[in-house]
Amino acid sequence: MSLWDRLTGEFIDVIDWTEDDRRTLVSRFERHGAAIKYGAKLTVREGQAAVFVHEGQLADVFPPGLYLLETNNLPVLTTLQHWDHGFKSPFLSDVYFVSLRRFQNLKWGTKNPIILRDPEFGIVRVRAFGTYELRIVDPGLFLTEIVGTDGAFTTDEIEFQIRSLIVSRFSNALANSGIAAIDLAGHADQLADLLRQRIAPELAAYGIQTPALFIENMSMPQEVEAAIDKRAAMGAVGDLDRYARFQQAEAMRAAAEAPGSAMGAAIGMGMGAGMGAGMAGPWGRAPAPAAHVPPPPPPPERVWHIAENGATRGPFGKAELGRMAVEGGLTRETLVWTPGAPGWTQAGEIDELARLFTVAPPPPPPAPPAA
Repeated sequence: MSLWDRLTGEFIDVIDWTEDDRRTLVSRFERHGAAIKYGAKLTVREGQAAVFVHEGQLADVFPPGLYLLETNNLPVLTTLQHWDHGFKSPFLSDVYFVSLRRFQNLKWGTKNPIILRDPEFGIVRVRAFGTYELRIVDPGLFLTEIVGTDGAFTTDEIEFQIRSLIVSRFSNALANSGIAAIDLAGHADQLADLLRQRIAPELAAYGIQTPALFIENMSMPQEVEAAIDKRAAMGAVGDLDRYARFQQAEAMRAAAEAPGSAMGAAIGMGMGAGMGAGMAGPWGRAPAPAAHVPPPPPPPERVWHIAENGATRGPFGKAELGRMAVEGGLTRETLVWTPGAPGWTQAGEIDELARLFTVAPPPPPPAPPAA
Protein backbone atom coordinates (compact mmCIF):
# COMPACT_ATOMS: atom_id res chain seq x y z
CA MET A 1 0.00 0.00 0.00
CA SER A 2 1.38 3.41 -1.01
CA LEU A 3 1.74 6.32 1.37
CA TRP A 4 -1.15 8.11 -0.33
CA ASP A 5 -3.45 5.11 0.22
CA ARG A 6 -2.51 5.01 3.90
CA LEU A 7 -3.21 8.72 4.24
CA THR A 8 -6.54 8.64 2.41
CA GLY A 9 -7.61 5.60 4.49
CA GLU A 10 -7.37 7.74 7.60
CA PHE A 11 -10.02 10.17 6.30
CA ILE A 12 -13.77 9.53 6.52
CA ASP A 13 -15.72 10.41 3.40
CA VAL A 14 -19.16 8.81 4.11
CA ILE A 15 -21.12 9.32 7.33
CA ASP A 16 -24.47 7.62 7.92
CA TRP A 17 -26.36 5.48 10.44
CA THR A 18 -28.60 2.49 9.97
CA GLU A 19 -30.60 1.60 13.07
CA ASP A 20 -30.10 -1.97 14.16
CA ASP A 21 -32.70 -2.12 16.93
CA ARG A 22 -35.91 -0.46 18.09
CA ARG A 23 -34.70 0.97 21.41
CA THR A 24 -31.69 3.12 20.51
CA LEU A 25 -32.27 6.85 20.90
CA VAL A 26 -28.75 8.14 20.17
CA SER A 27 -25.77 6.50 18.49
CA ARG A 28 -22.33 8.06 18.04
CA PHE A 29 -20.66 7.59 14.67
CA GLU A 30 -17.47 5.66 15.28
CA ARG A 31 -14.57 7.24 13.41
CA HIS A 32 -11.82 5.35 15.32
CA GLY A 33 -9.48 8.31 15.41
CA ALA A 34 -9.88 9.09 11.72
CA ALA A 35 -10.55 12.69 10.67
CA ILE A 36 -13.55 13.68 8.59
CA LYS A 37 -12.61 14.50 5.03
CA TYR A 38 -13.51 17.91 3.64
CA GLY A 39 -16.46 17.38 1.26
CA ALA A 40 -17.48 14.09 2.89
CA LYS A 41 -21.05 12.93 2.34
CA LEU A 42 -23.45 12.98 5.29
CA THR A 43 -26.65 10.94 4.89
CA VAL A 44 -29.42 11.60 7.38
CA ARG A 45 -32.41 9.34 6.85
CA GLU A 46 -36.06 10.05 7.64
CA GLY A 47 -36.71 9.86 11.36
CA GLN A 48 -33.11 10.86 12.18
CA ALA A 49 -31.04 13.92 12.95
CA ALA A 50 -27.24 14.31 12.96
CA VAL A 51 -25.54 16.46 15.60
CA PHE A 52 -21.92 17.61 15.34
CA VAL A 53 -20.04 18.17 18.59
CA HIS A 54 -16.64 19.85 18.35
CA GLU A 55 -14.29 19.80 21.32
CA GLY A 56 -17.21 19.29 23.73
CA GLN A 57 -19.31 22.07 22.24
CA LEU A 58 -22.56 21.59 20.35
CA ALA A 59 -22.04 22.64 16.73
CA ASP A 60 -24.39 21.96 13.81
CA VAL A 61 -27.63 19.93 13.69
CA PHE A 62 -28.71 18.34 10.40
CA PRO A 63 -32.30 17.22 9.64
CA PRO A 64 -33.02 14.40 7.12
CA GLY A 65 -31.21 14.87 3.83
CA LEU A 66 -27.93 14.38 1.90
CA TYR A 67 -25.14 16.89 2.62
CA LEU A 68 -21.58 17.66 1.46
CA LEU A 69 -19.60 18.75 4.51
CA GLU A 70 -18.22 22.09 3.45
CA THR A 71 -17.97 25.47 5.09
CA ASN A 72 -21.40 26.58 3.88
CA ASN A 73 -23.00 23.52 5.50
CA LEU A 74 -21.08 23.82 8.78
CA PRO A 75 -21.55 27.43 9.86
CA VAL A 76 -21.24 26.84 13.60
CA LEU A 77 -18.31 24.48 13.27
CA THR A 78 -16.58 26.93 10.93
CA THR A 79 -16.95 29.65 13.52
CA LEU A 80 -15.65 27.43 16.29
CA GLN A 81 -12.58 26.48 14.20
CA HIS A 82 -11.99 30.02 12.93
CA TRP A 83 -11.81 28.64 9.42
CA ASP A 84 -11.63 30.73 6.30
CA HIS A 85 -14.19 29.96 3.68
CA GLY A 86 -11.58 28.30 1.57
CA PHE A 87 -10.53 25.56 4.01
CA LYS A 88 -10.18 22.07 2.62
CA SER A 89 -8.42 20.27 5.45
CA PRO A 90 -9.82 17.23 7.32
CA PHE A 91 -11.26 17.96 10.78
CA LEU A 92 -12.01 16.08 13.99
CA SER A 93 -15.57 16.19 15.35
CA ASP A 94 -17.95 13.77 17.04
CA VAL A 95 -21.12 13.00 15.09
CA TYR A 96 -24.19 11.78 16.97
CA PHE A 97 -27.21 10.35 15.19
CA VAL A 98 -30.49 10.91 17.03
CA SER A 99 -33.65 8.92 16.32
CA LEU A 100 -36.71 11.17 15.93
CA ARG A 101 -39.32 8.47 15.55
CA ARG A 102 -41.93 7.53 18.13
CA PHE A 103 -40.92 4.93 20.70
CA GLN A 104 -44.15 3.15 21.61
CA ASN A 105 -45.49 0.83 24.29
CA LEU A 106 -43.26 2.11 27.09
CA LYS A 107 -44.63 1.06 30.48
CA TRP A 108 -45.40 3.06 33.59
CA GLY A 109 -47.13 2.13 36.84
CA THR A 110 -47.41 2.95 40.52
CA LYS A 111 -44.93 0.98 42.60
CA ASN A 112 -46.83 1.84 45.79
CA PRO A 113 -50.59 2.52 46.04
CA ILE A 114 -51.89 6.09 46.04
CA ILE A 115 -53.87 6.93 49.19
CA LEU A 116 -57.06 8.88 48.53
CA ARG A 117 -59.86 10.27 50.67
CA ASP A 118 -63.00 8.99 48.98
CA PRO A 119 -66.40 10.56 49.84
CA GLU A 120 -68.11 7.16 49.85
CA PHE A 121 -65.56 4.61 51.06
CA GLY A 122 -63.36 6.85 53.19
CA ILE A 123 -59.60 6.22 52.89
CA VAL A 124 -58.81 3.98 49.92
CA ARG A 125 -55.65 2.91 48.11
CA VAL A 126 -55.51 3.02 44.32
CA ARG A 127 -52.97 1.49 41.94
CA ALA A 128 -52.65 2.39 38.27
CA PHE A 129 -50.59 1.41 35.25
CA GLY A 130 -50.47 2.19 31.55
CA THR A 131 -48.27 2.95 28.56
CA TYR A 132 -46.84 6.04 26.87
CA GLU A 133 -44.96 7.08 23.74
CA LEU A 134 -41.66 8.97 23.65
CA ARG A 135 -40.20 11.18 20.91
CA ILE A 136 -37.19 13.50 20.73
CA VAL A 137 -38.15 16.92 19.36
CA ASP A 138 -34.91 18.87 20.05
CA PRO A 139 -31.89 16.68 19.27
CA GLY A 140 -29.31 19.25 20.39
CA LEU A 141 -31.01 19.90 23.74
CA PHE A 142 -31.53 16.20 24.38
CA LEU A 143 -27.87 15.50 23.63
CA THR A 144 -26.55 18.16 25.98
CA GLU A 145 -29.05 17.64 28.81
CA ILE A 146 -29.41 13.85 28.87
CA VAL A 147 -26.93 11.94 26.72
CA GLY A 148 -23.63 13.74 27.30
CA THR A 149 -20.80 11.63 25.92
CA ASP A 150 -22.68 8.33 25.94
CA GLY A 151 -21.97 6.64 22.63
CA ALA A 152 -25.10 4.44 22.61
CA PHE A 153 -28.09 5.77 24.51
CA THR A 154 -31.26 3.60 24.67
CA THR A 155 -34.75 3.96 26.09
CA ASP A 156 -33.73 1.75 29.03
CA GLU A 157 -31.54 4.59 30.33
CA ILE A 158 -34.34 7.15 30.46
CA GLU A 159 -37.47 5.08 31.11
CA PHE A 160 -37.00 5.08 34.87
CA GLN A 161 -36.69 8.87 35.01
CA ILE A 162 -39.79 9.43 32.86
CA ARG A 163 -41.77 6.76 34.72
CA SER A 164 -40.96 8.42 38.06
CA LEU A 165 -42.09 11.78 36.67
CA ILE A 166 -45.38 10.32 35.37
CA VAL A 167 -46.18 8.53 38.64
CA SER A 168 -45.37 11.61 40.73
CA ARG A 169 -47.59 13.92 38.68
CA PHE A 170 -50.32 11.27 38.40
CA SER A 171 -50.48 10.88 42.19
CA ASN A 172 -50.92 14.63 42.59
CA ALA A 173 -53.50 14.90 39.81
CA LEU A 174 -55.54 11.97 41.12
CA ALA A 175 -55.51 13.16 44.72
CA ASN A 176 -56.77 16.61 43.68
CA SER A 177 -59.27 15.45 41.06
CA GLY A 178 -62.13 14.88 43.51
CA ILE A 179 -63.30 11.87 41.45
CA ALA A 180 -64.95 9.13 43.50
CA ALA A 181 -63.08 5.83 43.49
CA ILE A 182 -66.03 4.01 41.94
CA ASP A 183 -66.02 6.49 39.00
CA LEU A 184 -62.29 6.36 38.19
CA ALA A 185 -62.67 4.03 35.22
CA GLY A 186 -65.06 6.45 33.54
CA HIS A 187 -62.52 9.30 33.82
CA ALA A 188 -59.41 7.42 32.66
CA ASP A 189 -59.09 9.34 29.37
CA GLN A 190 -59.63 12.66 31.12
CA LEU A 191 -56.94 11.88 33.70
CA ALA A 192 -54.53 10.71 30.98
CA ASP A 193 -54.90 13.98 29.04
CA LEU A 194 -54.44 16.03 32.22
CA LEU A 195 -51.36 14.02 33.14
CA ARG A 196 -49.79 14.43 29.69
CA GLN A 197 -50.31 18.20 29.85
CA ARG A 198 -48.73 18.42 33.30
CA ILE A 199 -45.54 16.60 32.39
CA ALA A 200 -45.15 18.30 28.97
CA PRO A 201 -43.19 21.39 30.23
CA GLU A 202 -40.79 19.27 32.27
CA LEU A 203 -40.10 16.91 29.38
CA ALA A 204 -39.68 19.83 26.97
CA ALA A 205 -36.75 21.01 29.10
CA TYR A 206 -34.97 17.81 27.99
CA GLY A 207 -35.97 18.13 24.34
CA ILE A 208 -38.52 15.28 24.45
CA GLN A 209 -42.31 14.89 24.52
CA THR A 210 -44.94 12.21 25.02
CA PRO A 211 -47.24 12.19 21.94
CA ALA A 212 -49.60 9.77 23.68
CA LEU A 213 -50.19 8.55 27.21
CA PHE A 214 -52.72 5.93 28.31
CA ILE A 215 -54.11 4.74 31.64
CA GLU A 216 -54.94 1.09 31.09
CA ASN A 217 -56.23 0.24 34.55
CA MET A 218 -56.91 1.72 37.98
CA SER A 219 -57.65 -0.78 40.74
CA MET A 220 -58.40 -0.80 44.46
CA PRO A 221 -57.53 -3.43 47.09
CA GLN A 222 -59.44 -6.70 46.91
CA GLU A 223 -61.37 -6.03 50.12
CA VAL A 224 -62.68 -2.71 48.74
CA GLU A 225 -63.66 -4.34 45.44
CA ALA A 226 -65.42 -7.11 47.40
CA ALA A 227 -67.37 -4.45 49.35
CA ILE A 228 -68.40 -2.80 46.08
CA ASP A 229 -69.59 -6.16 44.75
CA LYS A 230 -71.64 -6.74 47.91
CA ARG A 231 -73.18 -3.32 47.68
CA ALA A 232 -74.12 -3.96 44.06
CA ALA A 233 -75.69 -7.28 45.05
CA MET A 234 -77.67 -5.57 47.81
CA GLY A 235 -78.98 -3.04 45.32
CA ALA A 236 -80.05 -5.82 42.97
CA VAL A 237 -81.92 -7.64 45.76
CA GLY A 238 -83.98 -4.60 46.75
CA ASP A 239 -85.97 -5.10 50.02
CA LEU A 240 -83.43 -6.96 52.16
CA ASP A 241 -85.97 -7.86 54.90
CA ARG A 242 -88.32 -9.55 52.46
CA TYR A 243 -85.38 -11.25 50.74
CA ALA A 244 -84.09 -12.61 54.08
CA ARG A 245 -87.50 -14.01 54.96
CA PHE A 246 -87.79 -15.59 51.54
CA GLN A 247 -84.37 -17.24 52.01
CA GLN A 248 -85.42 -18.54 55.42
CA ALA A 249 -88.65 -19.95 54.03
CA GLU A 250 -86.78 -21.65 51.20
CA ALA A 251 -84.33 -23.21 53.67
CA MET A 252 -87.20 -24.49 55.85
CA ARG A 253 -88.96 -25.94 52.82
CA ALA A 254 -85.79 -27.74 51.75
CA ALA A 255 -85.37 -29.12 55.28
CA ALA A 256 -89.00 -30.28 55.36
CA GLU A 257 -88.50 -32.22 52.12
CA ALA A 258 -85.86 -34.35 53.83
CA PRO A 259 -87.85 -35.81 56.79
CA GLY A 260 -85.12 -38.18 57.87
CA SER A 261 -82.37 -35.58 57.97
CA ALA A 262 -81.37 -34.37 61.43
CA MET A 263 -79.48 -31.48 59.81
CA GLY A 264 -82.63 -30.47 57.91
CA ALA A 265 -84.61 -30.49 61.12
CA ALA A 266 -81.98 -28.38 62.86
CA ILE A 267 -81.88 -25.90 60.00
CA GLY A 268 -85.65 -25.70 60.02
CA MET A 269 -85.69 -25.05 63.79
CA GLY A 270 -82.95 -22.45 63.46
CA MET A 271 -84.68 -20.66 60.64
CA GLY A 272 -87.97 -20.77 62.51
CA ALA A 273 -86.32 -19.21 65.55
CA GLY A 274 -84.72 -16.56 63.30
CA MET A 275 -88.07 -15.74 61.76
CA GLY A 276 -89.61 -15.55 65.24
CA ALA A 277 -86.89 -13.15 66.36
CA GLY A 278 -87.39 -11.07 63.23
CA MET A 279 -91.12 -10.99 63.78
CA ALA A 280 -90.57 -9.88 67.39
CA GLY A 281 -89.26 -6.57 66.07
CA PRO A 282 -86.12 -4.63 67.06
CA TRP A 283 -84.70 -4.87 70.62
CA GLY A 284 -86.84 -7.99 71.32
CA ARG A 285 -90.15 -6.10 71.56
CA ALA A 286 -93.26 -7.71 70.13
CA PRO A 287 -94.64 -5.93 67.07
CA ALA A 288 -97.68 -3.74 67.42
CA PRO A 289 -100.97 -5.59 66.91
CA ALA A 290 -102.20 -5.49 63.38
CA ALA A 291 -105.40 -3.70 62.50
CA HIS A 292 -108.59 -5.82 62.66
CA VAL A 293 -109.21 -7.59 59.39
CA PRO A 294 -112.64 -9.24 58.82
CA PRO A 295 -112.52 -13.01 58.23
CA PRO A 296 -112.94 -14.28 54.69
CA PRO A 297 -116.41 -15.55 53.61
CA PRO A 298 -117.14 -19.24 54.30
CA PRO A 299 -116.68 -21.65 51.40
CA PRO A 300 -119.86 -22.57 49.45
CA GLU A 301 -121.80 -25.61 50.79
CA ARG A 302 -121.59 -28.79 48.79
CA VAL A 303 -124.85 -30.27 47.51
CA TRP A 304 -125.59 -33.92 46.81
CA HIS A 305 -127.79 -35.95 44.46
CA ILE A 306 -129.32 -39.35 45.33
CA ALA A 307 -129.88 -42.24 42.86
CA GLU A 308 -132.86 -44.51 43.60
CA ASN A 309 -134.68 -46.96 41.33
CA GLY A 310 -133.06 -45.60 38.16
CA ALA A 311 -133.92 -41.97 39.01
CA THR A 312 -132.10 -39.13 40.73
CA ARG A 313 -133.26 -36.76 43.42
CA GLY A 314 -131.75 -33.59 44.71
CA PRO A 315 -129.83 -31.57 45.15
CA PHE A 316 -129.80 -31.81 48.96
CA GLY A 317 -127.76 -29.93 51.47
CA LYS A 318 -125.87 -31.67 54.26
CA ALA A 319 -128.56 -30.74 56.81
CA GLU A 320 -131.26 -32.30 54.68
CA LEU A 321 -129.21 -35.47 54.26
CA GLY A 322 -128.85 -35.62 58.06
CA ARG A 323 -132.62 -35.57 58.56
CA MET A 324 -133.02 -38.25 55.86
CA ALA A 325 -130.45 -40.40 57.64
CA VAL A 326 -132.41 -40.13 60.89
CA GLU A 327 -135.72 -40.93 59.13
CA GLY A 328 -134.20 -43.85 57.20
CA GLY A 329 -134.45 -42.24 53.77
CA LEU A 330 -130.59 -42.27 53.49
CA THR A 331 -128.47 -45.31 54.31
CA ARG A 332 -124.83 -46.19 54.00
CA GLU A 333 -125.59 -48.07 50.79
CA THR A 334 -127.41 -45.14 49.14
CA LEU A 335 -125.63 -43.95 45.99
CA VAL A 336 -124.78 -40.22 46.07
CA TRP A 337 -122.95 -37.80 43.77
CA THR A 338 -121.72 -34.19 44.12
CA PRO A 339 -120.30 -31.84 41.45
CA GLY A 340 -116.62 -32.61 40.94
CA ALA A 341 -116.93 -36.27 42.03
CA PRO A 342 -115.77 -38.91 39.52
CA GLY A 343 -119.04 -40.91 39.81
CA TRP A 344 -121.73 -42.35 42.06
CA THR A 345 -120.46 -43.57 45.45
CA GLN A 346 -122.10 -45.18 48.46
CA ALA A 347 -122.75 -42.60 51.19
CA GLY A 348 -120.98 -44.71 53.82
CA GLU A 349 -117.70 -44.55 51.86
CA ILE A 350 -117.59 -40.74 51.93
CA ASP A 351 -116.05 -39.43 55.17
CA GLU A 352 -118.13 -36.26 55.12
CA LEU A 353 -121.41 -38.24 54.90
CA ALA A 354 -120.36 -41.26 56.98
CA ARG A 355 -120.55 -39.08 60.09
CA LEU A 356 -124.30 -38.62 59.50
CA PHE A 357 -124.96 -42.26 60.32
CA THR A 358 -123.26 -42.05 63.72
CA VAL A 359 -125.63 -39.35 64.92
CA ALA A 360 -128.81 -41.55 64.95
CA PRO A 361 -128.82 -44.29 67.58
CA PRO A 362 -128.97 -47.87 66.32
CA PRO A 363 -132.35 -49.70 66.37
CA PRO A 364 -133.38 -50.79 69.89
CA PRO A 365 -132.85 -54.39 70.80
CA PRO A 366 -135.92 -56.68 70.63
CA ALA A 367 -138.04 -56.88 73.76
CA PRO A 368 -137.36 -59.90 75.98
CA PRO A 369 -139.92 -62.72 75.79
CA ALA A 370 -142.68 -62.66 78.32
CA ALA A 371 -142.22 -64.86 81.32
